[in-house]
Amino acid sequence: MFDYLKKKKPIPVRLASGSFLAIIIAMSVLADDTTQLMPEIVVSASRTPLPSMEIGSAVTVITADELEKRQVRIVSDVLRDVPGIAVNRTGPVGSQTQIRIRGAEANQTLVLIDGIEVNNPASGSEFNFANILNAGIARIEVLRGPQSAIYGSDAIGGVVNIITKDPEPGFTLSTRGEFGSFSTKDGQVDMGYGSDKFTISGTVERYITHGISVADEKNGNTEKDGYDNTTGRLKISVKPIENLEIKAVGMIVDSDLDSDASAAVVNTIDGEDSSQSLQRYGLTSAKLTLADGAWDQQVKMSYMDDKTNYLNGAGATTYTSEGKRITYGYQSDYYFSTPGFANADHTATFAVERDEEEQYTNSGFSGPNTVNIVNYGYSTEYRVSLWENLFLSGALRYDDNDDLFDNQITYRGTAAYLFDETATRFHSSFGRAVKNPTLFELFGSTPGFTGNPNLKPEEGFGWDAGVEQAFLEDKLILDVTYFNNRIENLIQGSGNTAVNLASTSRIQGMEFTASTEPFENIRFDASYTYTNGKDAIGTALVRRPKHIASLIGNYSFDVMERPANLNLSLQYNGKQSDIVYDSYFPVATRTVDLDSYTLVNLAASYEFAEGAEVYMRGENLLNEDYQEVYGYGSPGISFFAGLHIKFGPF
Repeated sequence: MFDYLKKKKPIPVRLASGSFLAIIIAMSVLADDTTQLMPEIVVSASRTPLPSMEIGSAVTVITADELEKRQVRIVSDVLRDVPGIAVNRTGPVGSQTQIRIRGAEANQTLVLIDGIEVNNPASGSEFNFANILNAGIARIEVLRGPQSAIYGSDAIGGVVNIITKDPEPGFTLSTRGEFGSFSTKDGQVDMGYGSDKFTISGTVERYITHGISVADEKNGNTEKDGYDNTTGRLKISVKPIENLEIKAVGMIVDSDLDSDASAAVVNTIDGEDSSQSLQRYGLTSAKLTLADGAWDQQVKMSYMDDKTNYLNGAGATTYTSEGKRITYGYQSDYYFSTPGFANADHTATFAVERDEEEQYTNSGFSGPNTVNIVNYGYSTEYRVSLWENLFLSGALRYDDNDDLFDNQITYRGTAAYLFDETATRFHSSFGRAVKNPTLFELFGSTPGFTGNPNLKPEEGFGWDAGVEQAFLEDKLILDVTYFNNRIENLIQGSGNTAVNLASTSRIQGMEFTASTEPFENIRFDASYTYTNGKDAIGTALVRRPKHIASLIGNYSFDVMERPANLNLSLQYNGKQSDIVYDSYFPVATRTVDLDSYTLVNLAASYEFAEGAEVYMRGENLLNEDYQEVYGYGSPGISFFAGLHIKFGPF
């Protein structure tokens, strides 16, 4: 009964272009008969969790096991392997980091951490990935395509959902310490206790590096710009009675970053500027299950606060920016079956939420200023599975926005069909999404800018269709997906304010993925993305490379009857364009091309005793000299080593 689709693990999508794919196919031919890709439940693709085989949208799942085998410390680094995602960082670790999904803008991607919306209202409603370490992360889900019908504003390109770990049964304690290039030191402590009625887990990670120059060293900049980050997470779950679960999660990130200055025409040069950031996130929720498991009711309240002080070389604060969001929500899910009609299973969901955003700024020009906005969202979703082969969903959302701009209706539909005879899965989705004007665009005030309260929301319509095929008795899984997006009413600066452009950006492309486990202890994942994005006059959209690919190989084996692991990753980022804008001389603004680059990383680990592991890794082993944003440097070849010790569970 279509073993692959009934048992598969959704491909934590990686890379495949011609030669990569040939390697995977060749290895699969040698596969033994015991390897199976295992099943996976996906949390973010719908209002309720569901098996990957039922999902019509394109989604990627990255697990904690993958993060550890690759020894990824910065979350944005692993997102480079996800099809459809372009990553741009303005310099070394800790610098401003953007991601773009399927050609959409960086602030058109919604980011969740344990269900908390963390896009910063005071920073263009964008999430800066610079400060997210992998501390305590259980999985990362990337949902591509318009998702506003499920999640509201900011989800034109898609959604990144970061989920932290729940503790194992009993008491556990683990600690990790490493050091490496650029005087980098990283330490982490995890503690947890789990039982049927109560669980608690906490993580603290401290990351310090002297770094490299933010301004590219090849332009004569030699000053090192350091970065330090302290991240703490706490997660609690209580079940006072069998059908009631109460949860609370909290997270704090305290970071400091040295940066460089901008100069006329030259762009970025050495300087003594710096910034101090404090991010705080929290959520409490309760879930009550009634009618013998047929009816779930959930309430939640989430909070985010993201504050940054920008300092000059003398240590004086020149600008303060703080964004806050408080969200209240209620959701009702009802499950029922009609075995006499198409052997169908149904899920009906209704949800309502209140979202308040606040922006605080303080500068020498405008002084302190606080503005806020309140929106209400009402959404419904219906899912049905028919004959265990056809899976359909439809979602509709109405957003009652502040009087400043129009209310919005968004929608999404998905379909997946399993064709048992040929081990094929067809999947497709379509939807309309919106991005509300940001508080700065509505109310901002600088020496050269005044907000425009007459702005309209940005609008996106997109669809995709693909086919997933199993070969060689489910040992090789290939997927190809075509996507097409249209984005209208883009908000851009014009003169001394912001306006909606009367134009449409058109983006289309292809995503190819492959995954195989030719032997029990060997796995290859590959992906390749082609993206063709242009504005209304046919100019290529900046920071969207046409070609992105990656290949990951993992080999687990024993040394002296103790487990060891090798992980090799290759990441290719094709040529892309960027805009060089000079605030001193606007006429000097120009478009430049940034060269392609390939990153090669190798990680190795060995568990020399029960619960004790030594590891090391090399990054950018080809010592590529590249820029992801014009004028900003990137780290060269580097090496790291560390020790991880785990106690328990007891």
